[in-house]
Amino acid sequence: MIKKILIGLAAVTALVVVTVYFTTRPHQESDGSYSPSSLALTLGTVSKTDYENISYTKYEGDRSKILVIFTEQKNLEMKNGKMFSTGNHPVEALVPMLHLKNAGFDFEIATPTGKPVVFEMWAFPNEDEQVKAIYNEYKARFEQPRKIADFIENSLNDSSYAAVFVPGGHGAMIGIPEDRNVGTVLNWAHQNDLFTITLCHGPGSLMSTTLDNQKFIYEGYKMAVFPDAIDEMTPMIGYLPGHMTSGVSEKLKSLGATIVNTESDNTVCVDRKLITGASPLASNELGKLAAKTLLESLK
Repeated sequence: MIKKILIGLAAVTALVVVTVYFTTRPHQESDGSYSPSSLALTLGTVSKTDYENISYTKYEGDRSKILVIFTEQKNLEMKNGKMFSTGNHPVEALVPMLHLKNAGFDFEIATPTGKPVVFEMWAFPNEDEQVKAIYNEYKARFEQPRKIADFIENSLNDSSYAAVFVPGGHGAMIGIPEDRNVGTVLNWAHQNDLFTITLCHGPGSLMSTTLDNQKFIYEGYKMAVFPDAIDEMTPMIGYLPGHMTSGVSEKLKSLGATIVNTESDNTVCVDRKLITGASPLASNELGKLAAKTLLESLK
């Protein structure tokens, strides 16, 4: 009897090990990059968001535009050389845009070189009709965005902008923190009293203001950012195919930012003209905060 029990336990253990092994393996895509494992997708994505369809008193003034800076990059290299299939997180981009659109604002879509916006489509909430609607509404602009250099050349004197929005997704860490044009736009927003809105890994873009030995313009600011400590743990469930070469939160902290969250939760923060959120879970709260803050400021 004991022998049978031991054999049964061994079989169950083997089954658990095999199940864990296959459910935590990142999926390899056709270009050799890796998207999250089945377990990671179950734990870390949703088919429908927590978006709240709020009826705002729409803004009808002259400053109705928001410049949205997206990444055009898909693959982020890990320490082990594997590529993570990333881009902009669709929930982090589209849910805040829904709130801001409902509040009366429109969007100028831009990428560093004018190449199409890249989304983490494996994270797209396919059962969320509101998110699908705004994605389809702006799809043509996502496919043919404006080049940031063109915006700098032609629109820095345009007084119709209220804010700059940098969505998250690990793709926001590919090149954008080192992009001088992004730094120019963020400095322009800061100097002209525009709002800067960003969440999750998007705050990495703020580091672009330190290029060419410039002082970090957000030193002393409170902000919500995706914690490096969480990124360190996600390879265990196959979200990332390895450990990242660098993070965001600790770098921002070293530059003088005060990070207000320790978890990848729905924390949001507004400090002066900077509005931030901690993770995809903060997308709805960030959208509400951004919409209400802009409406109150632009009365």
